[in-house]
Amino acid sequence: MFIPLHDANTLKHIKVQWVTLALITLNVAIWLLTSLESEQAAQATTVALGYIPAIAFGHAVLAQGLEIVPEPLTYLTYAFVHTGFWHLASNMIFLWVFGDNVEDAMGHLRFLVFYIACAAAGALCHGLLGTTSEAPLVGASGAISGVIAAYVMLHPRVRVWVLVFFRVPLPLPAFVPLLLWIGQQFLMLAIAPDGDVSWGAHVGGILAGALLILVLRRSDVPLFDREIVTPRAVRNETGSGPAVAAGTDGRTAPRLPWGRGRQ
Repeated sequence: MFIPLHDANTLKHIKVQWVTLALITLNVAIWLLTSLESEQAAQATTVALGYIPAIAFGHAVLAQGLEIVPEPLTYLTYAFVHTGFWHLASNMIFLWVFGDNVEDAMGHLRFLVFYIACAAAGALCHGLLGTTSEAPLVGASGAISGVIAAYVMLHPRVRVWVLVFFRVPLPLPAFVPLLLWIGQQFLMLAIAPDGDVSWGAHVGGILAGALLILVLRRSDVPLFDREIVTPRAVRNETGSGPAVAAGTDGRTAPRLPWGRGRQ
């Protein structure tokens, strides 16, 4: 439906989004390692680290030699395995654009807990919808879905540049593309629950993200902020808004980085 490109939403509580950057780095590193393996070895890694409902619910067991991690850990490890470049890239773009502000709203440690919990919730929801499935679930989209839900609850009116239908770049309030995306996940779960994409994992992540942001955000961080932030690329030098400040003579001047305009 759309690809997020940029949001003009500066960090307020942290200087660097260390956890977001670490998660992206780890996902990319694991994908690079698995892409260097033979096809047979890559498939084995997918099965060993992926989340398999039939195994999680006791309907099957892994073949000998594939038990790399204890089964409970697959509720997390599956979120760091991707089957191809675009599978990886699409998830990491969403994490890059939206993860920093969610991390900013929570702090580093709580954001890491949040990310892990959303990943686990995605796997659990996927498993409950098909407890006997032997197909491995892989990919970070369950955790990313939680990040998206948290972001839209924190900053629904922040302007986000998105690439619509892979062709048209548009600056939109965050709630427009993100709520459409969230609605699509629930719709697809209802009409195509057995497709190649795990809509259940997305919905599980969304529900977890929406609930966890209520308790994990900083005490001074409000929900549904009212500030509209316009991307620099579409700001007008003489317009009114967060980029300018009015002087005593009625004219406007660019707002300085520390928040004081020409007086």
